Amino acid sequence: MKGSDYLAHTLNVYPRRKKTMVEETIFSKIIRREIPADIVYQDELVTAFRDISPQAPTHILIVPNVLVPTVNDVTAEHEQALGRLFTAAAKIAQQEGIAEDGYRLIMNCNRHGGQEVYHIHMHLVGGRPLGPMLAHKGL
Repeated sequence: MKGSDYLAHTLNVYPRRKKTMVEETIFSKIIRREIPADIVYQDELVTAFRDISPQAPTHILIVPNVLVPTVNDVTAEHEQALGRLFTAAAKIAQQEGIAEDGYRLIMNCNRHGGQEVYHIHMHLVGGRPLGPMLAHKGL
């Protein structure tokens, strides 16, 4: 399969989601190339594009092509796509020239975790020293 055929196939392979779950996100539209984005990597399982509000010189979102709202919604059927997030991250870090110095991979889950778009995604952030993960504000 090539081009939009594999994306259409990927988006339809998984069983129907529960009606209470999100059916469409802005990321879904980026994956299908219905809205513009600076896509740096795409295959049959994941799509990666530059964040529109970068927090570092390199800030790329890596998204499974199938919609999974949160990490809490992950099932065994998503394992291949989620594994691909990591192999894609390594390839992209090499492409971007940040692999050797290092980078950070971040996933947020739900409101308290800082999730803003309910389509799981991994942030690949690098290109400068990143400092501590969290500010020390006590427990």
